[in-house]
Amino acid sequence: MGLSGEVMRLTDFDFELPEELIAQEPLPERDASRMLVLDRVAGGLSDTSFPAIAEHLEPPDILVINNTKVFPARLYGDTETGARVEVFLVAELERDLWSVLGRPGKRLKVGKAVRFGEGLLARVLEKSDDGRVSLKFEHDGDLETLVDRFGKTPLPPYIKREPGRIDSDRERYQTTYARSRGAIAAPTAGLHFTEEVLETIRAKGVEIIEITLHVGYGTFEPVRVENLSEHRVSAEKFEISSEASKELEAAKRAGRRIVAVGTTTTRALESAANADGSFTAGPQTADLTILPGYEFKAVDALLTNFHLPRSSLLILVSAFAGRESVLNAYRHAVRERYRFYSYGDCMFIR
Repeated sequence: MGLSGEVMRLTDFDFELPEELIAQEPLPERDASRMLVLDRVAGGLSDTSFPAIAEHLEPPDILVINNTKVFPARLYGDTETGARVEVFLVAELERDLWSVLGRPGKRLKVGKAVRFGEGLLARVLEKSDDGRVSLKFEHDGDLETLVDRFGKTPLPPYIKREPGRIDSDRERYQTTYARSRGAIAAPTAGLHFTEEVLETIRAKGVEIIEITLHVGYGTFEPVRVENLSEHRVSAEKFEISSEASKELEAAKRAGRRIVAVGTTTTRALESAANADGSFTAGPQTADLTILPGYEFKAVDALLTNFHLPRSSLLILVSAFAGRESVLNAYRHAVRERYRFYSYGDCMFIR
């Protein structure tokens, strides 16, 4: 974690956002989003559309994408008394044992069971002060298959859906290159890419490297402290193949620009990057908290969506491009009626 000499406050990362700018629906075409380009050296801004991303990439750039795949982590079940509950799978602690968020929490009583569907129930083992609940699943058949059958798309809480449309986003809340199952939220900067855009980028001679970071609760967990030196982003699992790590290392040593698609990709790359320019390969844990003052070792340019006020993601982007520059860009985006958050528009920081 990098820190500057002055105390950073959570309120320093706030901005005014009209509620109507929070995108509730994806655009009909993935690549139809608008894109704000921020020059992080000069601070200049320009408005364009997402397909222009190809114009901002040139060989020998390396574009790094996160191929994690969202699984239907939201389950609805009934307690032994017939009360309806909602459970959000957060992390697998061990085989069949999950840490979850549940609501209403008072209905999840220790020792009691919740039935989610035919062949799938779970027993409440314990509840913690931070609202987490430990569930031990009992199932007939493969748990992953049953979760896929009964689970719903884990949309963020600011996207509203009628009960009948609760799972209408299963395909759209997923990147076109999602391959590795394990995320409880989408790496949203990647939602804009189509195969056609990726092919245009490849045709220019830009190399595309895939890594995997399973987006976990740490990505969207609220920042609960005012003094950011006390803030820690929860750990997330990620993996960089041996081949990818060698390609990244060679690129860095050759002075090639590494362009990260999303804050999740950025966190993984920075966690794997070593002081000598190498990148650690294999399964790892990203426990890095990036604050202004942090010196980036891997990432040279960043494609990112517009994030929540006072969020760890906005703080990370501000660390990369400067707080004033980023907040100025956000104020511009509000004036120009950009769409915000998961299904919103994007910003390219060069």
